[in-house]
Amino acid sequence: MTPVIRIVAAVVLDDRNHVLVVRKRGTTAFMQPGGKIEPGETPVQALRREIREELGAGVVEESIRSLGHHDAAAANEPGHRVAADLFLVSLDDRPQPGAEIVEMAWVDPHAPGDIELAPLTVGAVLEFVRVS
Repeated sequence: MTPVIRIVAAVVLDDRNHVLVVRKRGTTAFMQPGGKIEPGETPVQALRREIREELGAGVVEESIRSLGHHDAAAANEPGHRVAADLFLVSLDDRPQPGAEIVEMAWVDPHAPGDIELAPLTVGAVLEFVRVS
């Protein structure tokens, strides 16, 4: 049985409808900001905590919109899968790399270029943004 990592991930868009992706220290794939849900946390609580830690910004409460539950191959843990609760959110400040984030990029969902993207980003996030 394939090990599953339960996570939350934020879909953050800029005014051009480009998607914010981040790369964590020691990894090559860019993905949505977010991370593992800690014991006793709800997905939204984990989302708020992860965004604050990783981007130094808060989530605008009234902007939180669930995009459902998605499963994908884990980008940085070979042989694992992620079970992700995705949320479309707006931030209350300009994002800045923090915690384990070493790089950020804004990706055009229609022409992402040659940037290495996590399976969840390719399979769920970019598709959502393209059709919205």
